[in-house]
Amino acid sequence: MTAPFDPAANGWEPYKDEGFIGLIGPFWVRPWGDSFRYAFLAADKHHNRRGVVQGGMLMTFADRSMGMTCWYANGRVPQATVQLDMQFVDAVQIGEFVEAHCKVVRRTRSLIFMDGRRPSKRARTNAMFGLTESISAP
Repeated sequence: MTAPFDPAANGWEPYKDEGFIGLIGPFWVRPWGDSFRYAFLAADKHHNRRGVVQGGMLMTFADRSMGMTCWYANGRVPQATVQLDMQFVDAVQIGEFVEAHCKVVRRTRSLIFMDGRRPSKRARTNAMFGLTESISAP
């Protein structure tokens, strides 16, 4: 039997959060170029009735990953999610290490548009998501 993936042994650091993310995590983070990558290890607590990761967990993960990517790209200015679109292309299995690859694709005076992908070993991607963040005035 293969040993479970160990994020810490592979350069990932725990993402600390005392709120909701602390209940469903841990999430993991590591530097990637001028940004960060985010991840979580799909645990039994994340399963739905079909035995795969609950879609709401994936949406929460996408929202936080893109939100943090946006926050750093925008000089840590407070923001809020305005819209989150997600297409589920393939199921995520319990035990998988789930990574998000996020980037800013467009900015306006009050909105930032994001793109995110979840790479998969079985398919090119197993989820595609987009986020629009509103920027708070300082």
